[in-house]
Amino acid sequence: MNLTTKIILSLIALPVIVIGCNVVMEENDKTATQEEKTFSPTMSAQAYADAIAQNAVAVKIDQPYYVQNDTPYITTQCYTKPKDAQGNIHNPCFSCHINNGSDAFKPNFFADDTLQLEYDFALPAFENRFTNLFLDRTELVGAISDVNITAYLRQDNYFDANGSITLAQTLTHNLPTSWDVDKNGKWEGYVPDCQFTFDAEGFDRTADGNYTGWRAFRYRPFLGTFWPTNGSTDDVLIKLGDDFMRDEAGKFNLTVYKVNLAIVESLTHFKDVTIDAVNEKSIGGIDIDGSGKLGIATKVAFKAPYGIGMRYVGKAKNYLQDNTLKKVARGLFPDGTQFLHSVRYIDADKNGTIAMAPRIKELRWAKKIAYQNYGQLENVAFNEIKERHFFPERTKTVQGDAERGLYNGLGWIYQGFIEDAQGELRPQNYEETAYCIGCHGNLGATTDTIFSFARKLDGNESWLHWSQKGLVGISDRNISIEGETEYVHYLKANGAGDEFRGNDEIKAKFFDANGSLNTKAEAIKADITQLIFPSYERAMQLNKAYKIIVDEQSFIKGRDAHVKPLDDTVFKRIESDETGIKTSISYK
Repeated sequence: MNLTTKIILSLIALPVIVIGCNVVMEENDKTATQEEKTFSPTMSAQAYADAIAQNAVAVKIDQPYYVQNDTPYITTQCYTKPKDAQGNIHNPCFSCHINNGSDAFKPNFFADDTLQLEYDFALPAFENRFTNLFLDRTELVGAISDVNITAYLRQDNYFDANGSITLAQTLTHNLPTSWDVDKNGKWEGYVPDCQFTFDAEGFDRTADGNYTGWRAFRYRPFLGTFWPTNGSTDDVLIKLGDDFMRDEAGKFNLTVYKVNLAIVESLTHFKDVTIDAVNEKSIGGIDIDGSGKLGIATKVAFKAPYGIGMRYVGKAKNYLQDNTLKKVARGLFPDGTQFLHSVRYIDADKNGTIAMAPRIKELRWAKKIAYQNYGQLENVAFNEIKERHFFPERTKTVQGDAERGLYNGLGWIYQGFIEDAQGELRPQNYEETAYCIGCHGNLGATTDTIFSFARKLDGNESWLHWSQKGLVGISDRNISIEGETEYVHYLKANGAGDEFRGNDEIKAKFFDANGSLNTKAEAIKADITQLIFPSYERAMQLNKAYKIIVDEQSFIKGRDAHVKPLDDTVFKRIESDETGIKTSISYK
């Protein structure tokens, strides 16, 4: 079967299989004709396949070098034009490059708010090689019906018909030679192990009731890109190292694990965290509430300013016994910490329901393999700044490969899996994964290179999966800019609701004709879904646009879903070192 035939078959509507997500099937889906489920009358199957072939990429998983782009770690969003057609200057850059270098942000030593003002790129990066941004997808999107794309996104590509994890089975029992980078016959990277079956406390459980160690949490999605209105739904889970789940005798202890997770939350949120009442003597004799004596604790007390003196509990209590910044500190996860991030299509219906689709676009995994103290992290930041200044022509070589993941230089391994042309998950190759390192590396907006956990909501209901309790009703958060909330401020500073300033639906809803925010923006403060949920029509358009990239396998040319070309708002080449933004924005 050739590539063209496979692509055509991948677009033919398939039976709807829903596993693990509550979605609504439209009545008119049941009566759709086979023609409606495949293509619109304006384009034949062969014409669609021919169009896809023109932009298709032949992917090699074991490829150890860059092909399309010498600087894939400079992300697509960085090429947005701050100046619009009317000459107005907008600032989408502050969402990532926000660290002002003050003590409030340590141990993130990347004082990169200056990147709002200038392009501190390696010289090859001034050419935008993410060419997908400039393609007009109108005809191809029009060739896919709503019924067809809905059937596709409601199929589960994580589990097989027997309930086993499809990708895990392939990695452990049927490893393709092209995935085996070191050619030793076995997969050396992450093997998916999350069951996506959550109990009332957000813990992932196996079919026989055992704990996998993964725990889901609810959070305010990061600005712009990860709002469903801009292309995807997603979730994030955390898992600590094995010692953090066990009591002093080495037995799994759920109470110990919950307390250690709360300690991690305290260290990364810089504040006290409420917990269920626990006897401190039963978790290793650690005074977690800072009362000065062992008793019944109902909180984890954050010891300002840097967490000095805080201890983990159970078997992990000796992990940080010397209580120095080298071992425990504000803003740092313990080594062995893992995160799992599934990026999914948008399931939507015409009644306004927005949900996570069963189908996964990307499965992203991170593990902290080395603990670096403040001094070591500061040295990394200093060396990065020195490299940019003295050797601006140099591009970055990221250590690692598709099988083991890529090392970000700050203690973490990152690895990703993405849809192949048939919709099954495959490992990302070196260049595709390097794109992820661009955000999870030297960036001011992260906490120990992680976006999501510092954005976790407070309280017990924050420890749930989105399928258990969704985004509706989450309030926008107050920030240190007087009278502002974060999402509303993003709209105001950016003049739009996405980094590319291409989301016309948000512009029409929240902005006046002169580009000022209107009164509808007030509703965002009480419920962020008033902003971040798309209409049914937009959700379908974005789903189709992304499916075209999957059919092409052209992720290295840009994986952002859009229909119209972005020539008006995105540079094909940056001609000046200066962005045109005169004053940087920073907040906490």
